[in-house]
Order: sequence, then C-alpha cells, then structure tokens
Amino acid sequence: MLRIVPLLLLSFFPPPGKELMVASSPEEPALILRIRGLSQSVSDDDARRVTACAVTTGRELARQWHAGWLAAWQPGLQNLFIKMGTRKQGYCFQYSAELLRRLDALKLPTVEFHWGESEPGTTAENNAVIVTARGQPFQGGVVLDNWRAQGHLVWTQVTRDPEYHWKENKAYAASVLQKGADGTPPKPR
Repeated sequence: MLRIVPLLLLSFFPPPGKELMVASSPEEPALILRIRGLSQSVSDDDARRVTACAVTTGRELARQWHAGWLAAWQPGLQNLFIKMGTRKQGYCFQYSAELLRRLDALKLPTVEFHWGESEPGTTAENNAVIVTARGQPFQGGVVLDNWRAQGHLVWTQVTRDPEYHWKENKAYAASVLQKGADGTPPKPR
C-alpha cells in the first residue's frame, strides 16, 4: 500500500497541459506506445525492450540502494540519507548513469539514448535518460526518470515535463558510457 503513495501524488498534482506518467510494469503499454510513436522507424521490439529495461533497472537499483517508500514519496530524502552516510547511492545521476549503460548495452537499432539534465550545478539539478528515435532531436524524446519516484519509472515527453526543463549533455553521456567500457569513473563536469 505504501508503495502506491508516490504514484498517487504524481497523478493528482500535474499542472494543466502537462503530463507525468508512472510505469506500473515492465510491459507498460502506454510507454511502449509512446516510444513506438516517436517515429515510424521505431520497432515494437525496441520499444518493449527499452520499457522493460528502464522499469526493471529502477526497481533493482531502489532495492539495492535501500530507497524505501518515504524516499519514493520525497526523493530528496534519499539524497539527505546519502549525505548523512546512512545510504551509499541513489542520487539522480547514479540512477541515470546505470540506466544509460544498460540501455546502451542492448544495442537497439531504431532508438538512441541521451543524457538529460535540468538546472545543472544547482541543488535543484536532476538527470535522466532521454530516448529518441534514431536521428531524432533530443527535444522530441521521452524522459526516463527512475530517481523522481525512487524506483518507480516516471516518464513524459521532454517538452511536457511539469517539473524540469531538460537540456542534452553529450559530453557527460560519453563519459558515462566510457566508464562502462573501461571501468574508470566518469570525469567530473
């Protein structure tokens, strides 16, 4: 029951004209359709694999990083727990980096992934993975955010996010993927 609280809060408070969705399963039909709808070139299989990977990665990381229901309701609490030393991981960039590496490893031919950031370098910063059809501009993509509801995948169109204004950071995406290739940590921004 307590796991439903963040989902209910997100569904009750989106601003008018904006959409913020929460994927309820690795087979979330609305997200699969939205990714498939990015372009006629996006395959059903790629849309399904992206959805399954994003949902299961968030759930796995939330368990591994001990992000409980309270952090799911208020994700900034996980950040506080990390700073206090009671948790080791669970910052937005950590969720996003792991998701980006896992999605990239799938080598999907009809979609590509981008590093999205909002208000970088501030206490309000958030990072997420953005999925687009191959060759499609960043602003046409879909936000995949496992941090916002700590393990529950929140998604929306880049331009319709009621909380964040996303910009692409290609250099940081490359550094995250480089870590996956050779085991060294990403370079600081």
